[in-house]
Amino acid sequence: MFRIDRALLVLCLAALLSGCGYNALTSGDEQIKASWAEVLNQYQRRADLIPNLVKTVEGFAKQERDVLVQVTEARSRVSSIQATPEMVNDPQAFQQFQAAQGQLSSALSRLLVTVERYPELKSDANFRDLQAQLEGTENRITVARNRYIDTVRQYNTLARSFPTNITAMLFGFDVKPSFTVENEAEIAKPPEVSFGSDS
Repeated sequence: MFRIDRALLVLCLAALLSGCGYNALTSGDEQIKASWAEVLNQYQRRADLIPNLVKTVEGFAKQERDVLVQVTEARSRVSSIQATPEMVNDPQAFQQFQAAQGQLSSALSRLLVTVERYPELKSDANFRDLQAQLEGTENRITVARNRYIDTVRQYNTLARSFPTNITAMLFGFDVKPSFTVENEAEIAKPPEVSFGSDS
């Protein structure tokens, strides 16, 4: 009699769990990890391009040493963070990684602005090839981050909706962090445009 009751209880629990979104939450969690792994893959591609870009610019723009050092240091900070798909479960590590990537993006932007002062560098085939690869990689990063954001949105909606939110609470399916903009208040302000007069 005890075995029958136990088997019946297991069957009821299995039916209850499948009807309460456990499988959907598990699937969503795995999709988030896969999406995040793709983001990391594209960030790694960018990090791999940077040393060649810095070497190429270094040959032409020796006096721009501080910009090159900033890029190298920012890349080093990014590389020092152990980035794994499980990072999405650690909001502090996720924020730290996101901040380091933002610093690297900023340093790369300054480097590319610096390049504008060197027409001979802009015409160098190696530099043009590296710049095209970097631009392509930045586009891939954007696409990968957008996919991650959408996957997190779907998962978080499921994890917070009734009755799957009960299953999520019982089994520890926490809401996942999404990408945020570091200086959201700054970019929300409209740019100031002033037309100077010659008088």
